[in-house]
Amino acid sequence: MNDSRKLYIQTGMVLVGVILLVRLFIIQIVDTSYKSAADSNIIQKVIEYPYRGEVYDRNGKLLVYNSPVYDILGVPKEIENLDTAKFCRLFNISKADLIDRLNAARKYSPIKASKIVNLLSPEEFAKTQDYLIDFPGFYVSARTVRGYTTKSAANALGYTGEISKRQLEADRTGYYSQGDHIGISGLELSYERELRGKRGVKYKLVNVRGVDKGSFKNGLYDTLSIPGENITTTLDIELQQYAEKLLAGKVGSIVAIEPATGEILVFVSGPSYDPAVLSGRDFGINFTKLSQDSLVPLFNRPLMAMYRPGSVFKIMQAMIGLQEGVITPNTVIACNQSVIGCHYHGPSENLLGAITMSCNPYFHQVLKRVVNQDVSRDTYEDTRIGLEKWRGRVANFGFGSTLGIDLPNEKGGMVPNVAYYDRAYNNQPWKYSNIYSIAIGEGENLVVPLQMANFTATVANRGYYYTPHLVKAISDTGKPRPEYEVQHHTGINPEYFDIAVEAMHNVVEHGTGQYRAKLDDIVVCGKTGTVQNANSPDHSAFIAFAPMDNPRIAVSVYVENAGQGARAAAAISGLIIEKYLKGEKAKLRMEPYVLKGDFLDADEKAKFNL
Repeated sequence: MNDSRKLYIQTGMVLVGVILLVRLFIIQIVDTSYKSAADSNIIQKVIEYPYRGEVYDRNGKLLVYNSPVYDILGVPKEIENLDTAKFCRLFNISKADLIDRLNAARKYSPIKASKIVNLLSPEEFAKTQDYLIDFPGFYVSARTVRGYTTKSAANALGYTGEISKRQLEADRTGYYSQGDHIGISGLELSYERELRGKRGVKYKLVNVRGVDKGSFKNGLYDTLSIPGENITTTLDIELQQYAEKLLAGKVGSIVAIEPATGEILVFVSGPSYDPAVLSGRDFGINFTKLSQDSLVPLFNRPLMAMYRPGSVFKIMQAMIGLQEGVITPNTVIACNQSVIGCHYHGPSENLLGAITMSCNPYFHQVLKRVVNQDVSRDTYEDTRIGLEKWRGRVANFGFGSTLGIDLPNEKGGMVPNVAYYDRAYNNQPWKYSNIYSIAIGEGENLVVPLQMANFTATVANRGYYYTPHLVKAISDTGKPRPEYEVQHHTGINPEYFDIAVEAMHNVVEHGTGQYRAKLDDIVVCGKTGTVQNANSPDHSAFIAFAPMDNPRIAVSVYVENAGQGARAAAAISGLIIEKYLKGEKAKLRMEPYVLKGDFLDADEKAKFNL
């Protein structure tokens, strides 16, 4: 039965293909009327633009839709005795602009329609449509632009705009034409092919003056437009809006991931902007304003801002040390501050205590043992071999290169390698004593917030991750792109992550995270990070996941110039977790503290004259 059905389907497909080939042969070879008409310029091709696919959040809430707009087209040869003053008043354009547009239209074609006024809203068009009869040679063309149900998630959703000359020249498909609108940033760009749909074409007969004489051969060669595919994002828009509220008036980022899937629940870049301002007639004006803003709201901080990871990197150093066999959970190392400083917490620690108390000398020694394993008698060569091995381990956690999120312009951060230090030291010998600051997440290490959220999800999963992504399903497939369903392993034994999880739990229960990240009835695991700056206050960083077992959310928060990680970043992380897991029952006790935004103590303010 199955074989018969398969045969029928295959036969049907072959027949359809043959019919299409025969029709194409007739059009191109046998029936010369199309070519003759085209050659004599009596056929006009009219593009039928499809509806762009809509965008939804993970719970089915509409985020992006299509809003109708209207263009006024002009056929130069048909325009006679134009009352330019009346036209300009009606459509609110200057006489100089009108003349420039008419001249450009004549240059393009005297008998073909060119865009003279674009992107009239329904309200604007309603005020003008009754007067169009006074302007022979002008016609209306309806299309759509993007509309939004929310002012949030602009840096994730992205925006559309008219195709540029450079983009048009780069198009090798021949799909686009001048004046087309395409995705320029965010998901609009990444999923342009899925969202745009397929254009249709209608062929009209026109006389030598360009006057419409009806369809060519009763629409025999016309094709219908096909709407773009809808996409369902991974975003929880209510949680997204709350996160943006917490980051309002601050500079930084918040990324939250569902560890079990790699789905991004929250994606906040602060400051951001209302996506609606980059849709419609005032696109150019608003884009210029945003581009010139000193706080660069168009800069996508979760993907592009690079920071030193700080103490958070110690968790990874511990896992690598255990896997390399240079330490055990019971390894005790003295807090010897002769080489690297530390805050006081006791004379020595085992691994669990070192992570909990964030002991710098401990991890200085851990990395030294990882890098210098006496593979070579030459200490310089031994360091070079060990550094490359360490860097390979770090790369398995997703650092040092892009993760592959479904958004453009992702940065990979930086994990130094041998070639980097060769350049830094002008090809002179170097060894571990020259590079030890990378042991505690300082020095040359650079990460982006997305990588830190992914690292948190990796620890929550006890050693693996799914590439973070923002689209949950394309159209009705119910699935993301295949690459986002692939599990990536770190190469670290899962049991070694148990120590990291216990330590991160201790940080929130008894350590630096207890004051602002600890929650009632939710077991939170976290780690503070304070990213040092030379001439301005430190950046506040915090990573966390919850619950401890079967975690549902992993969070990375960076707040620039907000001081210690235990302050702004820890408080925001706790609020995001509580809001997501408890919903309306959340107490949100730290919310007034975060919204007030006063995170620096008196000494820090005095130091930087704040």
